[in-house]
Amino acid sequence: MSDAPILYSFRRCPYAMRARLAILSSGITVELREILLRDKAPEFLETSPSGTVPCLKIDKKVVDESLHIMAWALAQNDPENWMQMPTEGYELMALCDGPFKHSLDRTKYGSRYPDEDTAEHRRNASKFLMSLNDQLSPNLFGADPKLADMAILPFVRQFAHIDQDWFYAQPWPKLIAWLDAFKTSDHFSAIMGKYPKWHMGDAPTYFP
Repeated sequence: MSDAPILYSFRRCPYAMRARLAILSSGITVELREILLRDKAPEFLETSPSGTVPCLKIDKKVVDESLHIMAWALAQNDPENWMQMPTEGYELMALCDGPFKHSLDRTKYGSRYPDEDTAEHRRNASKFLMSLNDQLSPNLFGADPKLADMAILPFVRQFAHIDQDWFYAQPWPKLIAWLDAFKTSDHFSAIMGKYPKWHMGDAPTYFP
């Protein structure tokens, strides 16, 4: 497996989570290198143009965006038909990665943004979540999850974990059921294994 693509990842990062989800679904094997964000390996920083996870190295090519990694993996093999979704799915992913993530960060890390109104950002994030709730049936585009479901769910999970008592008290039952189904799924279990921090010279760890 010495020619396996190399995935630099961090277990709890939602961007890295969705990259691992797509790689898992595709059945492609990668060498997983767990990065500690507060102490990034020099070899990782030499590879990643942005210094962020996930980062996929395929021979001499580097893919440094999570959605691009998902698209790469599913272009090789898409047995669950995640890519078979309407254009609206890409619009939802753009809203997730743009306005929703902007407000999520300012809700979760309010102390980093002292000039921002945390309550207002939580309200803004909640509007997006309510729109998802209204669309779910039980997934965003019907019975089976698609790329948009798997790209957005890790961020909904991150938002829910800011204040779970508050989140689970909100009037979005379909959203809660969607998130809970994800958190108890085989896919989620498979991507959330714990790995030690990678160091140069370590024996390879393969995923999945």
